[in-house]
Amino acid sequence: MTIERPRADVVIVGLGWAGSVMAEELTRAGLEVVAIERGKWRDTSTDFPPAIAADELRWHTRRGMLQPMSVETTTFRNRVGQTAAPVRSWSAFQYGWEVGGAGTHWAGMSWRFLPWDFQAATMTRERYGAAKLEGLQVQDWGVTYEEMEPYYDRFERIAGTSGAAGNLNGESRAAGNIFEGPRKRDYPTPPLKDTHWMATYRQTVSDMGYHPFTVPAGNLSQAYVNPLGVAMGPCTYCGFCDFHGCGNFSKSSPQACILPVLMRRPNFTVLTETEVLHAVKHDDGKTAKGVKFVTKDGEEGFQPADVVCITAYQMDNVRQMLLGGIGTPYDPRTGEGTVGRNYSYQTCSSVTGFFPGQKMNPFIGAGALAVQIDDFNGDNFDHSDLDFIGGAGIMGFSTNGRPIQNMNGLRKGTKRWGSEWKSAIGRDYQEAATIFCQGTSMPVRDAYIDLDPTYKDRHGQPLMRLTFDWNRNDIAMTKFTTDRALEIMREAGGEDIMIDNQSEKSWNPYMQHSSHTIGGAVMGADPTTSALNPFLQSWEVHNVFVVGASAFPNNGGYNPTLTVGALAVRAAQAIHQTYVNNPGALVEG
Repeated sequence: MTIERPRADVVIVGLGWAGSVMAEELTRAGLEVVAIERGKWRDTSTDFPPAIAADELRWHTRRGMLQPMSVETTTFRNRVGQTAAPVRSWSAFQYGWEVGGAGTHWAGMSWRFLPWDFQAATMTRERYGAAKLEGLQVQDWGVTYEEMEPYYDRFERIAGTSGAAGNLNGESRAAGNIFEGPRKRDYPTPPLKDTHWMATYRQTVSDMGYHPFTVPAGNLSQAYVNPLGVAMGPCTYCGFCDFHGCGNFSKSSPQACILPVLMRRPNFTVLTETEVLHAVKHDDGKTAKGVKFVTKDGEEGFQPADVVCITAYQMDNVRQMLLGGIGTPYDPRTGEGTVGRNYSYQTCSSVTGFFPGQKMNPFIGAGALAVQIDDFNGDNFDHSDLDFIGGAGIMGFSTNGRPIQNMNGLRKGTKRWGSEWKSAIGRDYQEAATIFCQGTSMPVRDAYIDLDPTYKDRHGQPLMRLTFDWNRNDIAMTKFTTDRALEIMREAGGEDIMIDNQSEKSWNPYMQHSSHTIGGAVMGADPTTSALNPFLQSWEVHNVFVVGASAFPNNGGYNPTLTVGALAVRAAQAIHQTYVNNPGALVEG
C-alpha cells in the first residue's frame, strides 16, 4: 500500500543547512512546508552533552554522525574508461545522517566567496586574455557578489557569525580581510581570540608584508540572540567541533539557530528516517508533481507539492536530479547536457613544523579558530606570469587538539611503538604547528557525475558515479601556494618541517583534508552550460529548485557553507515573493 500524504505548497528534500534556511523563509511567508529527512532527529542539548560531544573515538575516528556506508555509498574513478569501484570509507565525502545534516558536524569556517569567484571566467578574460582559461571549463555563476551581499548578511545574522569586517562599505579595515568584497554591516559578533600559534603566525606574516585576519567563524565569540529570537552561547574553545555536535548552542547549526523556531510553526512538518527516492514529473515533463519516498519500515509513499526543493548533500542533489529526470544528463564526449557537469573539489595542502620548547596547547581550539592571509587567494595577486588561475587561503590554525588524531602528527623518523613513541607523543603534541592551504578548484570537461551502470542501492536505484582527478591548473596552483606556506613556516622558526601536498598524486576519496565537494548541478545564465538558473530553479522543470554546493560552477579557496546558506535565502525569497504568485521560469534562457 502506498502512503498518500496531503498536498503541500513546498516539499523539501533534506533538512540540513539549506533545507532549514529555506523552510524558515517559506513558512514565515505563510506557505505549507513538508521536509523529508532520511536521518533521525538530533537535538543540540539532549544529544550532545559535553561527555558525549567530546567522544573522539565515536564521532571523529568512527565517523558516528555520518551516513553509514551500509546504507549507501558512491562509486569513483579517476578518468573516463576506468571501471568505477564503490567507496568504502568516508573521508572526501561526509554525508550527514540526521536532521541538521552536515551542518551538525561541520567545523564552522564561515566564508563569503570573493567577487572574482562568482565571475572567474569574465574577470580572467578581461585581465589576462582568453588563453588563460585554455583547458578549463570555467563559467560565471549568473549572479555577482554585489547581488549576493544582502543574502550573505542575512545568513550571518541567523548564524551569529564571529569576525571583523575588512571592507565595510568600501572602506578598508586592517582588523579584517582587506581582500573581501564590500559588506554593508560588520559581523554580528566579534572575532575569536588568538592562541599562541595564531599569534606567532599573525606576527610572522605581518612582518613579511602580508595581511592577516581572524577567520570568520560559526563558533561564536560571545552570547548572541539571532533575528529569529534564538539565544546562542559563547564558544568554550573545547576543540571538538568538526565531526562533533555542540551542546553549548555555540556552534552555528540548524539545531542551534533555526529548528527551535521552525519546529513550533504549525505550517511546518518534518518526516524523519524517511528517504526520498526521486521526484515524479507530470506527463508533460515541464513540472514535478511531488516526490516518491520510502519509510524506515519499507513503506513507499508519495508527497504531492506545488514546489519541490532538493536541498540534500551536494552529491545527493545531483543524483536526485538524475534519478528524477530533472534536466539533461551531461555527456563529456560531446560536452552537451548539464546535470553532472563541472564537478570540482577543494585543493589543499599543509605544512607542519615543530617548535622545540614551546607549548602550543592545542587542546585550546575551535573548528574555525585560525588566522589567515588571502594575499594568494583567488585573483588577489598577479597571475600574468603564472600557469594557473585561482589560489588559496593560507592559515595558521588551532582547530583541535584531539589526542587520537594528533598521534599521527609526529616528527618524521619517530618509531610508532614503545617508549620512544610515547615520549614523542608527549613532546610533539605540544610543539607541532600547522599551516593549511585551502585552494580553489577549477572544472574541466572530464570531471563529472553520472549514474553508475553497474552498482545499485538497496532500493534498486543506480549509485552515483564520480569521475575526477586533479587537473593541471589545480596542481600548479597548489605547488605555488604550498611554497608560500613553506616560506612562512621557515620564517616562523619551524623545524623538522613536513609537507603534505595532496595534488602530488592522483585524487582518491580516502586521504583528503577536505569534504568540500562541489558542482554537478550548477547555476548560470546560459541553459546550455548550467542545470539551474541564477535563482537555482531548474531550467527544464520550473517548479524544482536545487540548493547546495552542487550549484557552484567552480570552487573558491574557502569553505562552502556560508555561500550555500546565502543561496538558500535567495532561492527561498524568489519562491515566496515571485514564483508562487506567477509560476513559471524566473529567468528566460
